[in-house]
Amino acid sequence: MSSLGPTFGRGAMTNSWTDIRNTDLAVVMGGNSAEAHPCGFKWVTEAKAHRGARLIVIDPRYTRTASVADHYVPIRQGTDIAFLLGVIRYCMENNKVQWEYVKNFTNAPLVVKDGFTYADGLFSGYDESKRAYDKSTWEYDIGPDGFAAVDMTLQNPRCVWNLLKEHVSIYTPEMVERICGVPKEKFLKAAGWMAETSAPDKAMTSMYALGWTQHSKGSQNIRTMAMLQLILGNIGIRGGGMNALRGHSNIQGLTDMGLMSELMPGYLNIPQDKEPDLKTYLSTRQYKPLRPNQISYWSNYPKFFVSLQKALWGDAATAQNDWAYDYIPKLDKPMYDVLQTFELMHQGKITGYFCQGFNPLLAFPNRQKLTESLSKLKWLVTMDPLDTETSRFWENHGVYNDVDTASIQTEVIQLPTTCFAEEEGSLVNSGRWLQWHWPAGTPPGEAQHDNWIMAGIFLRLRELYKKEGGAFPDPVLNLTWNYADPHEPKPAELAKEYNGKALADLYDPKDKTKLLVAAGKQVLNFSQLRDDGTTSCGCWIYSGAFNEAGNNMARRDNTDKDGLGTYAGWSFSWPVNRRIIYNRASCDLQGKPWDPSRKIIEWDGTKWTGGDVPDITPTAKPEDVGPFIMNAEGTARLFARGLMKEGPFPVHYEPFESPIPSNPIAPKVRGNPAARVFPDDWKQLATSDEFPYAGTSYRLTEHFHYWTKHNRVNAALQPEFFVEISEELAKEKGITLGGWVRVWSKRGSVKAKAVVTKRIRPLMCDGKTVHVVGIPLHWGFTGTARKGWGPNSLTPFVGDANSQTPEFKAFLVNIEPTTAPEPDPNPDRDEV
Repeated sequence: MSSLGPTFGRGAMTNSWTDIRNTDLAVVMGGNSAEAHPCGFKWVTEAKAHRGARLIVIDPRYTRTASVADHYVPIRQGTDIAFLLGVIRYCMENNKVQWEYVKNFTNAPLVVKDGFTYADGLFSGYDESKRAYDKSTWEYDIGPDGFAAVDMTLQNPRCVWNLLKEHVSIYTPEMVERICGVPKEKFLKAAGWMAETSAPDKAMTSMYALGWTQHSKGSQNIRTMAMLQLILGNIGIRGGGMNALRGHSNIQGLTDMGLMSELMPGYLNIPQDKEPDLKTYLSTRQYKPLRPNQISYWSNYPKFFVSLQKALWGDAATAQNDWAYDYIPKLDKPMYDVLQTFELMHQGKITGYFCQGFNPLLAFPNRQKLTESLSKLKWLVTMDPLDTETSRFWENHGVYNDVDTASIQTEVIQLPTTCFAEEEGSLVNSGRWLQWHWPAGTPPGEAQHDNWIMAGIFLRLRELYKKEGGAFPDPVLNLTWNYADPHEPKPAELAKEYNGKALADLYDPKDKTKLLVAAGKQVLNFSQLRDDGTTSCGCWIYSGAFNEAGNNMARRDNTDKDGLGTYAGWSFSWPVNRRIIYNRASCDLQGKPWDPSRKIIEWDGTKWTGGDVPDITPTAKPEDVGPFIMNAEGTARLFARGLMKEGPFPVHYEPFESPIPSNPIAPKVRGNPAARVFPDDWKQLATSDEFPYAGTSYRLTEHFHYWTKHNRVNAALQPEFFVEISEELAKEKGITLGGWVRVWSKRGSVKAKAVVTKRIRPLMCDGKTVHVVGIPLHWGFTGTARKGWGPNSLTPFVGDANSQTPEFKAFLVNIEPTTAPEPDPNPDRDEV
């Protein structure tokens, strides 16, 4: 998220689950934590019970989270940005701004250069034919001293604050009501409660999940709330923050470790074709400070990168070969995300697919396209403890998977793996805590640990390259593989590898006689990493997790020394065991806490001290160095410069499939103007003339994704696929409670039982009644639960412009009464 800094960009919490107890106002928007994160939601109830905190829930459905809210606000899915920009306007108009924080800790005073403009939903530099921007005008006015121009009085019409004020002026309460379907009085009540937390002794926390990310402008959904939190002074403080609620026990770890097509571990970037050498690659990643005295911590990028290369290739990575820079593949596209991959597969350009711990046939959009794509492969390998729909995509299950098995020539190889309860290792939760766990049982049958399988594949591939050579075998032949058992690296070995170690004696740069780390020992943390090849580190943000003090992830000291939920002795929180990132922002320019009752750190005259690890150089003077050390400005960004695809300020863009005819603020713009849409998928985008109802997807407490339908207990608790509609829509369409309905889009059709409920109500948007159809996602054609479908049979093949996360939360459907589906000709024997 470019508002706060690069390491936060993939959705970690700024704070922690336990810190939510310190809030005065919890806003759940883009999530349903009482149902999807019930154990974490207890911290909201703690805040309500012990601090008198209030809870606002903003959601298209009256969820279980909404049922315990102090204020529930219905909203049309896909309109969150309009709502939040309306709140920002409200705060500006009503002087509900934490002014000292905004002026000193955000880029509000920085001056944007001439040439930057915004009109009719588009910023300067847009090229419609490329669906992309020339971002050269999205920059600051740089003075002769090389620093960005600044106006601390906020009088300059080109300063960020005044440009933002003009930008949000259209989002009046009346416009918010028109776009979102939110009654004006409900909006104003929510805005007023949020605005109250601009007082330094008040805190608001934002809790969000896939309800924000799964949109074609999902990144900007999150960024808009981050901007609001900055204006209110709620980032870096106890009880505040931007708190992404991850939907899986190690999804945070997945992104941290670089399992995204464009990333390496620790949010380092895979080079692109236009970066043929290391010098070019590093030149755009060290971020020279844009204001005097600022740290711009990414200036340490070479240390992180070289240490990673040494971890990967050891002695083969040398200064002479640019630390094996040529071993890294270079991207010819910005990323090979799941949508890009299946598009290439659909074109016949990918012939083999390795699918580890994933079920794309239910997890990606437009299931018909997915089936066609998988059918064009020569081979498919799945690694999973369960028999997934992806593994059985070729198998006919009647209406539930109506394929011509004989015509599908894809060879499918299923490799059974272990589940979490049979494994040892670290899991990273939403709050960035690396928690070590141990196996509770042994794997059944032929199931093997993922490490065993991957090691076996690698060792066989390496032997093939040794025997047969290849165009460039060096990266495979020279890969570091110094494990006690090369056939199954142990979790502790891997953890020590990502912590990092000294490859030579490391001396204090300020005192060459002082030995910091002896060769072969674990480094303390990433502050000891070097760019000269004398350190190795598999993931710099995890450095400190397994150092010479031992496995810090296995710590279980639940002492709460400050009584404010820090729990610094429990597990390890990246980075460097810091529980609240940007915590320097919890203090004023003199280094004193905004709210002494919720103190995190403070300046004692010579250094920063407190109950958490300071997110700043310990001796950095508070009046000199800004709190957002990852950013070149030293501040957070209300104006994102060129770091977001669709613009430096958020804009309300309609979903690509909108239930209203056009965007009220930009009638000529369809969807996100910078989102990538493949030509064939454009043809499958519907309008509200044919598909008048707004579909959305969601999860249920009784199931976890597509796993628990294999468990008889869960299957009995929620046995059957259903869709949820309002009483008004049911009456309009002649649908009865418990009756069968057909729901269809331009991409597919499903049958489900109808749940007719008061939890969903029609909304009035731009003069049109909008009905919402809710579709849970836990059914398929394998497992113990009754057969069904997922919402991905209906959803469009389009994603967020920045992350490419598919737009599962807003799409168009139609609905009608129907009869029960034909039974599966190949039923599972244990079906409930």
